[in-house]
Amino acid sequence: MGLDHIYEIRCPVHGFVALNAWEREIIDQPAFQRLKRIRQLAWTDQVYPGAMHTRFEHSLGVRHVANLLFDSVVRNSRALLESDLGYNKTGLDRYRQLVRLAALLHDVGHSPFSHSSEDLFPERDGGGKKYVHEEYSAAIIRGPLRDVIENHRANANYAFSADDVAALIEGSAGAQKGIFWRDLISGQMDADRMDYLLRDSHHTGVHYGRYDLHRIVGTVTALRSGENSGLRVGIQEGGWHVAEALVLARYAMFTQVYFHKTRVAYDIHIREAMKAMLPNGRFPRPTELDKYLEWDDWKVLGLLAGGQGGEHGERLTQRKHYRRVNRSNEMMSHRDRECLEKLEERLGSLLAERVPAGRSKAWYKTDGSDIPVLSEQDGVARPLSYFSRAVSYLGKHDQVFLYCRPEDRLEADRIVKEVGGNGLA
Repeated sequence: MGLDHIYEIRCPVHGFVALNAWEREIIDQPAFQRLKRIRQLAWTDQVYPGAMHTRFEHSLGVRHVANLLFDSVVRNSRALLESDLGYNKTGLDRYRQLVRLAALLHDVGHSPFSHSSEDLFPERDGGGKKYVHEEYSAAIIRGPLRDVIENHRANANYAFSADDVAALIEGSAGAQKGIFWRDLISGQMDADRMDYLLRDSHHTGVHYGRYDLHRIVGTVTALRSGENSGLRVGIQEGGWHVAEALVLARYAMFTQVYFHKTRVAYDIHIREAMKAMLPNGRFPRPTELDKYLEWDDWKVLGLLAGGQGGEHGERLTQRKHYRRVNRSNEMMSHRDRECLEKLEERLGSLLAERVPAGRSKAWYKTDGSDIPVLSEQDGVARPLSYFSRAVSYLGKHDQVFLYCRPEDRLEADRIVKEVGGNGLA
C-alpha cells in the first residue's frame, strides 16, 4: 500500500478512526500491541462488568480526538498561528503529524492495570521522586519504537526524531515552539481527557462522563492569554458551557466510578499483590525496558491463577476484598478531621487501609492552567472560572476512605456508629 493509504478501525465511541500507513505500522509494533493486554480501568469490571476495554483502544481514540482538535485550532486561528509562531502550511502539516504521533503514543508506557500499580514505579536516583508512566512512554519511543518512527519512509516528509515525539509528551525543552501543541495532549481540556470520559462512560454503562464533543471541538482555538504571554489553546466564548460540562463530567466520573468503594478496594489488592510478585516490590526502571515490557495484565493474572500474590492475591481471586466502613466529606472541615482522627484511633488494628481518595488534588485548577475563554465582546481571554461559577467552586478534594477486612466488618461498623462517622456499607 502507498503512503497515502488510509486504514479505518471501527471504534464504539467515535465511529471510524482513520490511520495512515505510518501510524498503522507503529500500532503493529510489539510495544504498542502490549496495550491490548492492559485494561483501561483495572478491576473496575468487578463493579461495572462492561469495563473490560484497554489502553489500546483508548490510545487510538486520543489520536483521533487530538487530530480533530488540531484541525479546529488551525481552522479557527490560522492567522494568529502564522503571525505569532511563524507557521506556514508546511509547518502546520508537520506539527499535525507530530501531534498525531504523540497522542497515539502518550500511554504506551503504562504499567499493568494502568493507574492501580503506579505506586510500584521505582524512585529516581538521588531525588526520592518516583518515575511516572510518561517517562516510560518516552523511553519506549526512544528505544523499541525509534526505528519505526525515524526510518519509516513517510518520515522523509517530516524528518522527525524519536526525541521530537517524546519531548512533546514530556513537555520538555526539546519540543521548542511545538510546546504550544502540548495543550492538546496534556491539560484540563486535552484529547486524553476527552476520550477517556466518553469511553469509560460507554463501557461502564453510565452517563456521568458524557458531554458534547463536537461542540467543544468546533470552538477550540489559539489565543493570547495575556499581553506578555505566548499563545495557548483555549475556547471561544460560545463554547464555554460545554467546557464547563467537560469539567463537571470528570468530577462525576471520579466520584461515581473511579472512586467507587469496591473499585478502590481492588486497587489496594492488585497493588499489594503485584508488590509481592515483583523483584524488590518495584517495576524495572525505564533503562530496563526489556524486563519492564514483560509485565502486562495477562502475566499478572497468570501469576494470580498460580497462587502468587500472597494474601492480597487470594482476596482478588476469591473476592474477599476489603470493605469500606467510612468515608469523610470531600472537603473536610476542622471538625471532620477531628472526627476522622478519633475514628482511626478507635478502629486500631481493625483498620486495614486508609485511602486518600483525592490525594489532595483539585477537581479543577484555577491557577495558570485555567482554561482560557476568548470573549466575543472585547477579544480578551479570560479564565473559564470567570464565566463558570460551578468550576470556580470545585476546590481541593481531600476525601479519605477507611477500609477493614470483611471478617471485621460488623465490629468496625459498630465503632463507626459510636464515633459518629460517615459509615457507608
